[in-house]
Amino acid sequence: MTADLGDLNAFVTVARAGGFRDAARLAGVSASGLSEAVRRLEGRLGVRLLNRSTRSVVPTEAGRGLLERLAPALNEVQAALDVVNAFRDRPSGTLRLNVPLAASRLVLPSLVPRFLAAYPDIVLDVTVEDSFVDVLAGGYDAGIRYEERLEQDMIAVPIGPRVQRFAAAAAPAYLERRGTPRHPGELLDHACLAGRFGTAVLPWEFARDGETVQVDPRGPLRVKLGAAADLAVEAAVAGSGIVYMFEDWLQPYFRRGELVPVLEPWWLSFSGPFLYYPGRRLVPAPLRAFIDFIRAGVP
Repeated sequence: MTADLGDLNAFVTVARAGGFRDAARLAGVSASGLSEAVRRLEGRLGVRLLNRSTRSVVPTEAGRGLLERLAPALNEVQAALDVVNAFRDRPSGTLRLNVPLAASRLVLPSLVPRFLAAYPDIVLDVTVEDSFVDVLAGGYDAGIRYEERLEQDMIAVPIGPRVQRFAAAAAPAYLERRGTPRHPGELLDHACLAGRFGTAVLPWEFARDGETVQVDPRGPLRVKLGAAADLAVEAAVAGSGIVYMFEDWLQPYFRRGELVPVLEPWWLSFSGPFLYYPGRRLVPAPLRAFIDFIRAGVP
């Protein structure tokens, strides 16, 4: 049984977008054309692949199985075709990245404008999310993550600052009211504005002179890591408690005096993020250009 490659690609695009209109907008084609392609594929295979409603389009069990196997294969086809791109004077195409919020806030702003200026024929498509992602199955060319979240079969390239720190901070008014902790253990007597990953509240870690301390934060606010992190910072600025965040994220608040460092000698250092991509596939020309660009800028 054979199927048209265009029809297969139309199915993957619609399934990922969750609807024909959104898929058409992303692909730059008509929704009716995508709908006809999916119907043609379903007729050829003899099975329904998508459940359609007025509000959404969801893959059937058969559709999910096909999508799981088909998406990586189509990515490989695209990568193979992209080999031709290497013979152009200037690489072109779309580079799809999946990055955590911290990278979109602290790493990419200094790189993206210069990269786009250097490669005007490349479109950068960035998805920001903090969950664990299979970049290949998700249709991404690469991602940015920290070392502890990298899969072993990935190629990792340093990107951004090579050393970062987690910082604790609070508003001057809060510290005047509640006092300034001198040891991480004293945080148990303070209002901590905590972050969580899924349902788990993440511990705060500190280290100094060979002593490591882990604190389970307790306080009036918990936020899911990602976009809601700004809420924790603003609550700290308003005097609601102590926040624990990337130092670079908090630097603007330090400069304005809205927050002051807490327990700075205990702040924990860790290695910076990596751009990662599958090592078992051809590297598309836009990704190769991005890799060369960041390698040229990383000491």
